Amino acid sequence: MTVYIVDARRTAIGSARGMWRSVDTTGLAAPVLAELARTCPAPELIRQIVMGTVRGPGGNIARVAALAAGLDGVPALSVDRQCGSGLAAVEVGHHWLAAEPGYVIAGGVQSVSTEPLTYWPPTAGEPARRYERAPFAPPGWADPEMGEAADALAAERGVGRERQDAYAAGSHRRAVAAQEAGLFTAEIVPVHGRSRDERPRSGFTPERLARFRPAFRAGGTVTAANSCGINDGAAAVLMADEDTWRRHRGPGLRVLALCSATCDPARPGWGIVPACRLALERGGVSADQLDVVEFNEAFAGQVLACLDALGIDQGRNCRQGGAIALGHPWAASGAILLTRLFSQLVRQGRGRYGLAAIAIGGGQGTAAVVEAVR
Repeated sequence: MTVYIVDARRTAIGSARGMWRSVDTTGLAAPVLAELARTCPAPELIRQIVMGTVRGPGGNIARVAALAAGLDGVPALSVDRQCGSGLAAVEVGHHWLAAEPGYVIAGGVQSVSTEPLTYWPPTAGEPARRYERAPFAPPGWADPEMGEAADALAAERGVGRERQDAYAAGSHRRAVAAQEAGLFTAEIVPVHGRSRDERPRSGFTPERLARFRPAFRAGGTVTAANSCGINDGAAAVLMADEDTWRRHRGPGLRVLALCSATCDPARPGWGIVPACRLALERGGVSADQLDVVEFNEAFAGQVLACLDALGIDQGRNCRQGGAIALGHPWAASGAILLTRLFSQLVRQGRGRYGLAAIAIGGGQGTAAVVEAVR
């Protein structure tokens, strides 16, 4: 079944404990949901709302945000696939439309700034311990920190520190240029009057980034400056099945493939590679045909290793800046990638084919291949 993305919106992305420090998941997600419902050609045909969440406030954050957005008559579901949650929500929505034609709103929201503090319970002789993150693999499997794994992947794939710093500086440079040119304006839903991404820096150069020390292991190449930030934000897309799209026809993205794949949990950042290979094969599109590429920039070394493996020149990825500059609000990032594809291919008319992909803790990856239609 063919599915179309007919609109895509996001909030501005804030740094953790930055401009969204007092705005929770509902406050971030509800304005995005409300705007997509407003632009929907037939809001009475919105069948489901699906939102990704990672370590949120608990409960069904999608339903709470839907109620706040005035969508009390639409069922809502929350899903968690770690950093891939936003794209996982779109996958679920894609399958839902096969069963019930109409529209689905799918995306994700992250509010690191307001998430509850949680603790592992005390054990015999041991006090309660702060819960920092969920395990990505069970005992007996490698379960490294994401930064540590990215450092190891970069070393194995021959991606050096100088190249990583140059790539990271370029991400900031491109994001600042896009921001100043107003290329993000149409996709951002203002929240409390704020509509400007907080993280991009105009003064970052490779020379300045070279001063940062390794963040995860002695002698490593991954630093705080050539990695993404920890961020808050929300994003979602409005999807329709083919018959519904044809009745209310307008410009959008035809989803040619949307799928997930696995890799070694010891190298979770590699998940982009098998996911993209599968999606490109299913979509019938080659890497050379891609006009816009949006791989989540979790770590410069990790994303460069994946680009090299797929034969995609690094200059083609995130041409308007990626997560290193804009930020990585975990559960929202997959939907942000699709929003960026929508803006570039549909709103800005920058070609025909696009590819979005994200790596996921535990050794997974999700990718989407889309085609602009008018």
